[in-house]
Amino acid sequence: MAKNSCLIIVSLVEVLLFTIISNAASSTDIISTICPKTLNPPFCLSVLKSAGTTNIKGLVVYTLNLAHANAKKSLTLANSLEKTTTNPQLKQRYSSCAESYDGAVGDIENAQKDLAIGDFNGVNIVTSGAMTEIDDCQDKFVQPPKDTSLLLKNGKTLKDICSIILVISNLL
Repeated sequence: MAKNSCLIIVSLVEVLLFTIISNAASSTDIISTICPKTLNPPFCLSVLKSAGTTNIKGLVVYTLNLAHANAKKSLTLANSLEKTTTNPQLKQRYSSCAESYDGAVGDIENAQKDLAIGDFNGVNIVTSGAMTEIDDCQDKFVQPPKDTSLLLKNGKTLKDICSIILVISNLL
């Protein structure tokens, strides 16, 4: 009897280990499918590993929430910079960026709504729109005077997050 109990326990442990290893492999497979297709694969790996899920829909929800928070942060920063800068050229650029980030926030909110109704193509389209808004802001700073704030860095991060969303939405 004790021998049979030990055998059952050993079998259960083997099944459990196999399940854990299989799940780890499949999560690695999902991430390794997504990240090479993004603008910044190392960043993608870091973001998706911190998501706390390997479910593809869970990953897109996580990245959309991350993008929304980042876009709102960038919008707040652009508005703040517009109010505090004394340089008229920078003031105009920050104002324009605030409009762009306001549009990006709206696009990401629309992507969240599209996801909720299963419109994955819609998620892709409006996320692309958010990336265009980010580019519009970034393009304002090609010529001097230079922006020394975190606005451009935040924009790159947001664009990298949106790139992840695009890849995932194409897999849904």
